[in-house]
Amino acid sequence: MGMRTECILISYSDFNLRQILFQFMLTSVAYCQFDIYDIDNYNYSLDSTRNETSLPLIKSLIFPGWGQLSKGDPLWKPFLFVGVEFFAIHSSFSYSNKSKKLRYDFENFADNHWELKRWYDNTKVIFPDNWREIIVGTHKLGLKINDKYYQSENLEELLQRFPWSDIQVVRDRDFYENIGKYDQFVGGWDDDFDNPFDSEGNWYSEKKGNVETVILTKRKDYYRNLRFDSNRYSNFARIATSAILLNHILSGFETILNSKKREPFKSLSIELRPYTIVNEDGVQLILSW
Repeated sequence: MGMRTECILISYSDFNLRQILFQFMLTSVAYCQFDIYDIDNYNYSLDSTRNETSLPLIKSLIFPGWGQLSKGDPLWKPFLFVGVEFFAIHSSFSYSNKSKKLRYDFENFADNHWELKRWYDNTKVIFPDNWREIIVGTHKLGLKINDKYYQSENLEELLQRFPWSDIQVVRDRDFYENIGKYDQFVGGWDDDFDNPFDSEGNWYSEKKGNVETVILTKRKDYYRNLRFDSNRYSNFARIATSAILLNHILSGFETILNSKKREPFKSLSIELRPYTIVNEDGVQLILSW
């Protein structure tokens, strides 16, 4: 609502120019003392901001079940939320520890049974017609030589400049994923070599789905199972962590849904009442949620 200011000049029938000027001067003097933009020139009241956030809600968001207990709810409610909380925390730590242990196991297993030089030599035997394309491949391993980093696609070139003893493979997350996932790196495993394209022996091929065939070794297969179990327990740990967060939220909102008295969390009211000289009742602004 906008404020309207009216200035009414009353003049008489026998007026003259001197009277008009005199009245104009009086009006100017009177109004120049009044600043319409100064809030101190108006009667106004400011409602205090009310913060009525539910205390049980805050308690339950901090620790599930605490809000229900403070409200005097039946004991099965806080016990339920507390039970879920401890079960989820225990599951998260338990699965996380299992995942880490298996990760250490499969990383140590790969460190002991996969070698870069063996991969280079066996790739020539497994893929005699296109071994260079296999070495370059679509996936890369990191290589480190004298504190400088390269990629496995440059291995043949690097061997012309450096001995094997100077070339180290970077054993990072990509390394442990690639050697178990792609046929490109199968030659690095130390199983006794035999035909990799039959379905038996230390080296064998296995149908994956309706199209793809994967070349495996017994040790590569064992490694893949360790890594699969580690990732599975890691996913379980993430689910348990999400359950902890969800339990806090559900416990908090339960205190609202079952509250006997529901009031707004916050309410802000501002009321502005100018003097009657401007011929307005005032301006009122209310914000609430």
